[in-house]
Amino acid sequence: MAEYFDVAVVGAGLSGIGAAVHLQRECPDRTFVILEGRDDLGGTWDLFRYPGVRSDSDMHTLGYSFKPWVKDKAIVDGPSILEYLRETATEHGVTKHIRFGHQVVAASWSSDEARWTLTIDGREPIECNFLFMCSGYYSYRGGFTPDFAGREGFEGIIVHPQEWPEDLDYQGKRVVIVGSGATAMTLLPAMATDAAHVTMVQRSPTYVVARPEKDVIANRLMRVLPSKWAYRIVRKKNIALTAFLYKASRQRPAKLKARVLKMTSDALGEDVTREHFTPSYNPWDQRLCLIPNGDLYHALNSGAASVVTATIDHFDESGIQLDSGEHLDADIIVTATGLRLVTIGNMDFVVDGVAVDFAQTYTYRGIAYSDVPNIVATFGYINASWTLRSDLIAGFVCRLLNHMSATGTRQCTPRLRLSDYDMVQRPFITDFSSGYMQRGLPLLPRQGDRDPWRNPQQLAADRKLLLAPIDDGVMQFTAARVTEGV
Repeated sequence: MAEYFDVAVVGAGLSGIGAAVHLQRECPDRTFVILEGRDDLGGTWDLFRYPGVRSDSDMHTLGYSFKPWVKDKAIVDGPSILEYLRETATEHGVTKHIRFGHQVVAASWSSDEARWTLTIDGREPIECNFLFMCSGYYSYRGGFTPDFAGREGFEGIIVHPQEWPEDLDYQGKRVVIVGSGATAMTLLPAMATDAAHVTMVQRSPTYVVARPEKDVIANRLMRVLPSKWAYRIVRKKNIALTAFLYKASRQRPAKLKARVLKMTSDALGEDVTREHFTPSYNPWDQRLCLIPNGDLYHALNSGAASVVTATIDHFDESGIQLDSGEHLDADIIVTATGLRLVTIGNMDFVVDGVAVDFAQTYTYRGIAYSDVPNIVATFGYINASWTLRSDLIAGFVCRLLNHMSATGTRQCTPRLRLSDYDMVQRPFITDFSSGYMQRGLPLLPRQGDRDPWRNPQQLAADRKLLLAPIDDGVMQFTAARVTEGV
């Protein structure tokens, strides 16, 4: 007989650890387990090991609402984030709930039994009433790399940041980084300190914004106030600032664009900015790249690194041939070309014997799926810190579970109302043109043009949506199997 839990949390990264703390505090009557496919917790912050790996979100908003960030640096590296996660798990007794090496590959729902049966690679199945997916949005099996012609003829080393070898020696080597996203912007200054030279080749420019790695206001407040108070104040400040900048990008894009380019031009000069750091799109149509303490600027100005904006024609034995005719000599090529977006844990789902195609569902409050029972999946923000939304979602799940306990129901299923069938269909994420998102959108659920079928991706709107009453007439609660209907 399969082991049973009230709730199964899939993933022991930032979202999963936070979810577990919420469950312990707000649903003490529920048993739960955390299923983690890897051998350690941390998710993204354990997986990525490339030089300089860090978050471009400040820790006062990337940190949990219930655990203040008290160190002096606000923009920190991956190991520091991983240490914070370990501290959180230990302090709240979460570690004992984690089953490492439990890779969930499939989930099958039975309405007769009101439970999910989880198929786990190489292990016995586990059953649960409610499935809380905290496994992120990208594949851990490998990143995205375009099919570069001539790749097999390159005589040096090719590496993707998601699969960084521990013994890669780049000291004194010529390094070419392909890509212009946050990972490339992080790698360039980190590798430039030891490499002979680092060249970042990009097809098109990305906005970059320099910001101090230390928050002066936060550090002053921490010296005079209790850490919880100081953290709360700084968190509100940073949330408000991010919201202001995003709103400005939507309402006054030309003005914000000019301001960002002026800051870059002051650091690198007008010619470099015009050629390599002036995108064709508006700010926040793709995520802005944060460069702490202007480290990218320093690497470029020192001559240790350079940027080339061009299209790659092919790889050859000694490097990369560009369409412009220029050749980039390389000993190491880093393909910082993005992630592979996946649907809900890269798993197969079946509901009452019928395979689920999430692309044919509507997202409910941006976290659940039409006609799919007893499941919520965490998807954070693309324009703010991931944890701001994961905290909200965990709170919603706890309220949902407590409502089910209070009403004696075992199944909760979002279903379209008659009035919802004429909704205008929209992509799960709108107004965001990054390549990894555009490649993955066809796999994701749709959103509608009205609540609760929207996915706002804005904190104020999400608060309103996720803090609204649980029993909203759309989420259907039942104690036993019901016949499918309108």
